[in-house]
Amino acid sequence: MKKMVINKEKEKNTKFDVQNLDLHYGEFQALKNINMEIKENEITAFIGPSGCGKSTFLKTMNRMNDLVKNVKIDGKIYLDKEDIYDNIDVTKLRSRVGMVFQQPNPFPMSIYDNVAYGPRIHGIRKKSQLDEIVEKSLRQAAIWDEVKDRLKKSALGVSGGQQQRICIARTLAVEPEVILMDEPTSALDPISTLKIEDLAVELKKDYTIIIVTHNMQQASRISDKTAFFLNGEVIEYNTTEKIFENPQEKKTEEYITGRFG
Repeated sequence: MKKMVINKEKEKNTKFDVQNLDLHYGEFQALKNINMEIKENEITAFIGPSGCGKSTFLKTMNRMNDLVKNVKIDGKIYLDKEDIYDNIDVTKLRSRVGMVFQQPNPFPMSIYDNVAYGPRIHGIRKKSQLDEIVEKSLRQAAIWDEVKDRLKKSALGVSGGQQQRICIARTLAVEPEVILMDEPTSALDPISTLKIEDLAVELKKDYTIIIVTHNMQQASRISDKTAFFLNGEVIEYNTTEKIFENPQEKKTEEYITGRFG
């Protein structure tokens, strides 16, 4: 008798495990008891109204909040089972967990030097090696064909959408494991936005991506899981399909259907 083979998708590993996370700015509590597991090679979207804690939470994942005065963080964030707030080198952490910001922020230097910046900081000096990294990163960011003939020209001389993809290439050049994206398309036109979305879907084969977005259509189009934030709390966290088609919490449903926010 022929054995039946059940095609069961392999369980993805947990990349981030967040436990009982609280964050205060002075007396103000910006994050309240956040608990969340984020799987590798998925896109996880954070949605919710302005000021609800999405970006604050995102920045705890590579310790960007360390740069803010009067911040107090309680709880645990594990990256591959290692507590990122316990004796970990922050520079090393930020090379593993890269960040792409809301406004494209290329350095005022050539496209080539923007992408080579991180590898040079990490000690790579050999031109042939840098050439290879720059080309590979720009190809991964789906912009090589547009800029390959102007690598020595300023990165500030291209469109906003191209600048954002150069910033993504700059992040990829140090070979991170995770890419944090803080509203990466909010300053871009619809065509550039779709290019970044397509790029994110392509990149999740090799990276874990976490994206903060105000654009609910974007979250529903590209993410595997979605977390809905409100007043510093995670109200609901589930597969994107369930969040948008069958939310379990009334507040989630009201936000998704536009009744508030």
